[in-house]
Amino acid sequence: MMAEENSKFLKAYDMASNTAQQFPPDVLLHFYALYKRATERNGFYIPPTNEGDLRSAFKINALVQVKNLSKEEAMNRYISMVEQYIGEIPE
Repeated sequence: MMAEENSKFLKAYDMASNTAQQFPPDVLLHFYALYKRATERNGFYIPPTNEGDLRSAFKINALVQVKNLSKEEAMNRYISMVEQYIGEIPE
């Protein structure tokens, strides 16, 4: 992974983490899944689940939707989402 790409991803994450904007649940789940896919260390990430936990089911579904992306693709899509929903990422 290029250092420049990683730096832009970290700036995008910082912007997403600190925005006061409210997003619909589907957008939040997509941010979550792309971030997890871009930053996973040891294979596919599966969140801990409690039986009947609807939030975990939605998270798992979002993760399954991005599991075929490479880390770099997930990173680039995350950056694009931040730019689309929050604003341009400073250099």
